[in-house]
Amino acid sequence: MDSRNVGVTSAKSGSKLRKFLVILVPILIVVGFVVITQIIIALNKKPEEKRRPYNPLAVLAEYATQEDVQLLVTTQGEARPRTEIDLVPEVAGKITFVSPKFISGGIFNKGDILFRIDQSNYQVAVVRAEAAVARAQQVLVRENAESDIARKDWAELGTGPASDLTLRKPQMLEAQAGLQSAQADLENAKLQLNRTNVRAPFSGRVREKVADIGQYVSPGSRLGRIFSNNIIEVRLPFTDNDLSKIDLPIAYVAKDRESAPDVNLSATIGGVVQNWSGKIMRTDSTYDTQTRALFAIAEVFDPYGEGASQNGVPLAPGLYVDAEVEGYRFEDVVVISRDGLRPENKVYVGNEDGTAEARTATVLDTTMDYAFITEGVSTGEMIILSPVEESRFGGPLKIVDINDPTIVYVDPPKPDWLIAKEKAEDEAKNNPGKKKRKGKKNEGEDKDKKIEENADAAASTTNE
Repeated sequence: MDSRNVGVTSAKSGSKLRKFLVILVPILIVVGFVVITQIIIALNKKPEEKRRPYNPLAVLAEYATQEDVQLLVTTQGEARPRTEIDLVPEVAGKITFVSPKFISGGIFNKGDILFRIDQSNYQVAVVRAEAAVARAQQVLVRENAESDIARKDWAELGTGPASDLTLRKPQMLEAQAGLQSAQADLENAKLQLNRTNVRAPFSGRVREKVADIGQYVSPGSRLGRIFSNNIIEVRLPFTDNDLSKIDLPIAYVAKDRESAPDVNLSATIGGVVQNWSGKIMRTDSTYDTQTRALFAIAEVFDPYGEGASQNGVPLAPGLYVDAEVEGYRFEDVVVISRDGLRPENKVYVGNEDGTAEARTATVLDTTMDYAFITEGVSTGEMIILSPVEESRFGGPLKIVDINDPTIVYVDPPKPDWLIAKEKAEDEAKNNPGKKKRKGKKNEGEDKDKKIEENADAAASTTNE
């Protein structure tokens, strides 16, 4: 083959390849742009919007009731014996006997010998006093005899009335005075001897033992501390608010035990609540300057016997007890749960349309569980107990029973925007075959979308 023909054929093939590449490359570029555009669009696709459901705020509530109320004042105090003394001897000497009852916590009866002091010196003093009495009696007898002799002599020899000195009357008076003095010394010696026996002045218990056998004591030395167990008293502080609830005058002294106000005392001992019945017998003469409270004294009689608790536990001194005193009685008082009373005596009252309002109530009294209202709340109204802000009162509230949340007091109706939204959704479900026109939206869909947008905006405002 001629070389010139080969060259012409090669040139024609190269020209066709260039034409093919000129046509193919732009097409590939266009296709690449289309693919990239679709990828970008797919990556920038908006997530599916989910509508927040319409859920009104649920609150717990209960109805206000009406009852007759007995006011109750609670306070606290420490039990202490009404009579407590230091046991001291009246004579000096060495202790020779100590009663086995005289120990810390020991129980004794009135008249029991708790200590005995050495009696030797005092017995000698009694013997000397008896001898002095005998001598004084002898002197008095002699003076009586000499006085009789002087009277007879004057009757036989004298004339006129006899003088007192002649009849020895001054000597008689002196002898009588000497006898009386000797007898007084004897009584004093016997008294001192008797005081060597230190006896219990009342029935009670030993708080503290100080002296013991073999110790020398002088008059006034402390042997120990004892208290009477017949009456235990409790000082109870009452504030001005407490006094306004009970019938207890400031300067009060009970005429007798029966007419005194009752008080219930209680304390937990060994995990068991013990109760004692007492009486308020008097109040202090002045207010306490530190607490600005008036103290009343409640007494429990025979706390180790009939006055013990229901389980036989005595009211021991030093025990800290709670006290309850019944106050005035009121009829037809509105009673609500204590949780329904807010700060500044506000009460949140629910309405039948799902709204609520804040009222300022007049509070008669409160306990741990209840509040007693005289004004501001009526019987049968729904008292909201859940923690809720007043700013939520304008929105719909679902009010349920606090004891049984399945019981609904108020279920607010659906708002208009929610009804329209649900209607549009139902229509869309019932007509799923509708097609959209290219370049132009269906007029009904525009309307449904507008309704949904308005509904979403209203729902967002309510939930916020």
